[in-house]
Amino acid sequence: MPIISRFLGVVIAMYFNGHNPPHFHAKYGSLEAEIQINTGAISGFLPPRVLSLVQEWRNLHIQELLDDWEKCQRHQEVSEIEPLE
Repeated sequence: MPIISRFLGVVIAMYFNGHNPPHFHAKYGSLEAEIQINTGAISGFLPPRVLSLVQEWRNLHIQELLDDWEKCQRHQEVSEIEPLE
C-alpha cells in the first residue's frame, strides 16, 4: 500500500487495484477512514478535527489524488503529495 502523504500524525495511502470509486485511506493512530476523492464521502472514523484537516488537504489535491489513483490501478509508482501545513 503506497503512502502518498503524511501530516500532523495522519498517514494517507492507497491500495494497488483498489475498488471504485476512487478513494484513499487516512490513518490516524489506530483509526482509519476511507475517503472518496471526488466527493469526500467517508466510511470509517476519524476524530472530527482530524477529518476536517484531511478533507481540507483532499480539496487542495484532488487532481493529484486522481493521478495517483490511476497509477495505483496500473501498479505504477505513485507521486508523493505535499502535506498540509
